Amino acid sequence: MPKNTDTKAPGFKGGAEPNPASETFYASALIRIRTFMLVLAPALCAAAWIRFGRLPAVGFLLGCVIAYLNFQWLKTGVSGLADRVTNSGTKESGKGIIARFLLRYVLLGLTAYAILTSFPASLRGLFAGLFLPVGAIICEAVYELYASMFHGM
Repeated sequence: MPKNTDTKAPGFKGGAEPNPASETFYASALIRIRTFMLVLAPALCAAAWIRFGRLPAVGFLLGCVIAYLNFQWLKTGVSGLADRVTNSGTKESGKGIIARFLLRYVLLGLTAYAILTSFPASLRGLFAGLFLPVGAIICEAVYELYASMFHGM
């Protein structure tokens, strides 16, 4: 006997109705992640300067800038691709989406090459800075956990 998966069917015992406050909370997660990135980058850059010196901190800052731009371009690319697939909103060309996708890697490669040839000590900082979105996502996860435990989101 197949299970009833229709949410509108009588007798469906799925979850409760969606909470509009929760939907708004989770819909703004990308904005919070971007804000966490903007807060973490200068704080961690200052800590890198104090702990490791000027050159690694500059490399870290460049890595943070690339990571932030990559995050923004990826978000825009995914939105453009979704609009293109669903044929809604603006119709961005597929070539433009692919060009920006590839430009991210060209930018990363050129920056890594420039740092490697000019200031090899900054290369580790650059690679560490590329993990800025990971730190921001961890901050968002902790914030969502806090909100779900203490505010019922």
